[in-house]
Amino acid sequence: MNLFTESNLSAEVLQAIGDLGFVEPTEIQKQTIPFISTDTRDLIALAATGTGKTAAFSLPILDMIDDKSRKIQLLVLCPTRELCLQITKDIKNYTKYLRDIKTTAVYGGSSIMDQIKSLRDKPQIIVGTPGRVIDMINRKALDFSEAQWVVLDEADEMLSMGFKDDLETILRETPDTKQTFLFSATMSKEVERISKNYLTNPHRITIGSVNEVKKNITHEFYVVGYRQKKEALKRLIDANPNQYSIIFCRTRMETQEVADFLMQNGYAADALHGDLSQAQRDTVMKKFRLKNIDILVATDVAARGLDVDSLTHVIHFSLPDDPEVFVHRSGRTGRAGKNGISMTLAKPEESRKMKQIKAETKIEIVEKKIPTGKEIIKAQVGGVFEKLLTEHVDVIDFDESLIPDLSAFTKEQLVSQLLQFQLKEMALYYQNSNDLADQKFGNSRDDKPGRRDRDGRDRDSRGSRDGGSFRDRGGDRDRGGSRDGGRDRKPRRNNEDMVRFFFNLGKRDQLKKVDMLEIINKATSKSKKRADIGEIEILDKFSFFEIEKSYKNEVMDGLTSMKFRGKEMRAEVAQ
Repeated sequence: MNLFTESNLSAEVLQAIGDLGFVEPTEIQKQTIPFISTDTRDLIALAATGTGKTAAFSLPILDMIDDKSRKIQLLVLCPTRELCLQITKDIKNYTKYLRDIKTTAVYGGSSIMDQIKSLRDKPQIIVGTPGRVIDMINRKALDFSEAQWVVLDEADEMLSMGFKDDLETILRETPDTKQTFLFSATMSKEVERISKNYLTNPHRITIGSVNEVKKNITHEFYVVGYRQKKEALKRLIDANPNQYSIIFCRTRMETQEVADFLMQNGYAADALHGDLSQAQRDTVMKKFRLKNIDILVATDVAARGLDVDSLTHVIHFSLPDDPEVFVHRSGRTGRAGKNGISMTLAKPEESRKMKQIKAETKIEIVEKKIPTGKEIIKAQVGGVFEKLLTEHVDVIDFDESLIPDLSAFTKEQLVSQLLQFQLKEMALYYQNSNDLADQKFGNSRDDKPGRRDRDGRDRDSRGSRDGGSFRDRGGDRDRGGSRDGGRDRKPRRNNEDMVRFFFNLGKRDQLKKVDMLEIINKATSKSKKRADIGEIEILDKFSFFEIEKSYKNEVMDGLTSMKFRGKEMRAEVAQ
């Protein structure tokens, strides 16, 4: 199947996708559409984000749905409301000429009563996030007893976000006779377990290597001390003019801080994170898609479902814990055959984490120095001419009589004068600022990579996120307390919004980070919104994790009624 017209899709579906400009299917579509159309087996499809998976599973199903029945026949589960809305929008576009097929989205962050009212339209297709779907089931608003197809989209992401129990609960509400299609970018052990428990003799389709690294993305990293990270970020943005980028941060708080810093410095930027209302999130995403802002600062979860093909850069302001997440982030640039750049700001103590990412992903990540002021101005001059020569927009009809006599200037003088006007403020800024390129990081204890305590553990892995002070079981210590001539330096300020817990299980108990995330999410499941989770450190016999301080009592109470692999769980504030 090299063209959609060569498939068995109905004339109505072909007309709808033709209106969207679909001509040649992607690789996942070439293999998945014929399979779903003709085979009754379950399916595991492994393909990177942005390869056209929604069309791959929905187009063949649309032709098989009974449009005379008002029962739910297709359920699509996905991790975030953004992705939920995107899939719903796509399916509605595909059913443009199938008037009797209805699709409804159900997701958190919006009125559940309004969504229940929308079900009066008797849709055959439900697209939803796991938490809201379960709420609807409990209210008897959704009945999947006659569902014929269930799609688990971005299955790896749903599991990493702690939705394992929710998925299992929902799947138990569906008939044994259904077909289940699992779509994922990676094949983690949890995804494998879900597939073994809930899929029957599944057929596998793999597009490229699992977790394949795109060849058209250039990867760079810059070593910079924590105190200089925001200034270094500013310089990277200035050295790469005309960029359209996403900056990834670890937490909501950090995301907002970075976005505020950029906006205060005159950049067209905004933040996307879990503390925003749905209306605020929609506004930010609309501005970004319309390029009213060209820099989006986001957490990993908030950015799921944001489908943008023309990103020039991805910047990792903070490194993720999982190398797979690094690949997912980076893969948001370099789409649609275009080249992309992935840049990482790494603290000196994160050198081991960078080596781990390189080793596990086989990515060639080149270390570079933060651009100097002269290099930035040179890049800015190039950016001015790039815009001038590539953007031809005739908006204003100038009267030539308004242009003064410029014969006194040579071409070179005129261009130089115009550049002076355009870049004056930036040039003055970098003339008066010290360059970061030649600064040495790692002179203080908190900036030295690979430094170890007596017990052999990395010093950086024991501190609180982003260099805060900590206390551990061996007595009081402080990462910022390096000695200089016999005098202790003033310790860094604690992160006042996070609390660090000691947890009684570790690697010997087969505990992994994904398990810890799921445990925390379950312990705080009664809250209206998800807690902000910081660093998770799994050690041999015990572990540490960080969470928003307001969830402290909820975590301690929630864990008392839970077990992990039959073992009692206990958490206490790290002392």
